[in-house]
Amino acid sequence: MSVVTLIGLVAAFCTTIAFLPQVIKSWKTKSAKDLSLGMFLIFSLGVFLWLVYGLLINDLPIIIANAFTLVLSSIILFFKLRHG
Repeated sequence: MSVVTLIGLVAAFCTTIAFLPQVIKSWKTKSAKDLSLGMFLIFSLGVFLWLVYGLLINDLPIIIANAFTLVLSSIILFFKLRHG
């Protein structure tokens, strides 16, 4: 694995894991009222498009980061729509 790929994977890990505290908080409190639905809808679309882009160019850090981020942002969107 190249140094460039390793840097990409570490960056992907950091930016993806950043959503975990929000997922946990929304899950525990059953509340997402302070989160912007519009922001998360646009963000999730962007993450989905990054995932498609990563798949098209076969870039592992982009694929992994955006697949996990899409899952986490989808969970937050679920809480926003259900408990928002």
